Amino acid sequence: MSKSKTIIISSAIVLIVVGSIARNRYKRNEELNKQQHIKDLAEIPVTVARVELKSFRSAIPFTGNLLAVNRAELKAEVSGRLTRVAVFEGDRVSRGSVLSVQDEEDLLLAVSAAEAQLVQAKAQAQQATSDYERASQLLEKRSITKQAAQQAETYYTASQAGVMSAESNLGLAKSRLHKAQIRSPFDGQVALCLVKVGEILNPGQPAFSVVDNTKMEIEADLPADSLSIVKPGLRVRFTVPGFDTKFEGQVAQVAPAVRQDGRTLRVRIVVPNNDGTLKSGLFAEGEIISSQELEKPAIPSSIITATGRSADIFIAEDNIARRIRVSVGSDQDGWRPIESGDMAPGTMIVAQGRELVAEGARLKVVDQIGTSKEQVN
Repeated sequence: MSKSKTIIISSAIVLIVVGSIARNRYKRNEELNKQQHIKDLAEIPVTVARVELKSFRSAIPFTGNLLAVNRAELKAEVSGRLTRVAVFEGDRVSRGSVLSVQDEEDLLLAVSAAEAQLVQAKAQAQQATSDYERASQLLEKRSITKQAAQQAETYYTASQAGVMSAESNLGLAKSRLHKAQIRSPFDGQVALCLVKVGEILNPGQPAFSVVDNTKMEIEADLPADSLSIVKPGLRVRFTVPGFDTKFEGQVAQVAPAVRQDGRTLRVRIVVPNNDGTLKSGLFAEGEIISSQELEKPAIPSSIITATGRSADIFIAEDNIARRIRVSVGSDQDGWRPIESGDMAPGTMIVAQGRELVAEGARLKVVDQIGTSKEQVN
């Protein structure tokens, strides 16, 4: 290792150590200042709220990605040079709208040739039909041999098959001509455009992705033990990054059996999105609200600051603050259930003024927040 590299590494280590020391010192000073502030105040004025027993509907957490119910990856079906691209990414399209066109010259010639073959086959079939009918009449009069009549019948049958073959070839040629145009299968938006004018496309090559975001869906894998609870029609609430509001959906389908791993159950959730707020591909996190209700200790959502499902709160115990950590469920009409933690109904929780409180602080309760006796729906 060179001397310069050694110096750089040593300097980096020194900076890390110094930074760590400074960070610890800052935290220690902050805590000391807070404790000093508590001592200076002697008693911190706070309001409190009472832990109440509330009825909550069971909630099954889930995560998943939002996808458009109608989504399609469109691919080239015939070979040819691309002569026109009619859309850009983000454009709205209607069902049947032409998205791109490939060189149609050879395909048009193939259609013309197939049409000519069909005309020829029909003419031959018409002549064979006349010959067959005449032979049948002559055979009845014994004017021709039976062998000659059979030959006329064979030619008639072959000519009819020729017409059918020519019609099939014409249909195939027209189909290939139609497939030279890539069209939207439904109303929606162009999510991806993967082709350019002049490019030669091959069958199966991806060209466009079209989505209809007016109705979204989420496929989520739930714990297998939720099989007896979850069912179609249950209400769903979820959040997505970048939005402060909660969105709602409904369980549309539940898999008839757990997956092969034996631990998860797949459900499909439909989400109305008529205004197009949600976009395909967004991550969703939320809960399926079941019809079963359980009574649990609960605290008002407004007096806690939770990180995920964990929250640190202060109990007012003989006018002394005691910090405890609890696990809380999602908000249901302004209340959050306490899932774990030493929190019995009737316990007093510090509400306003909690940002000034520390473990062991002396409290002066100046008011109690009123609580409702109604059930949480």
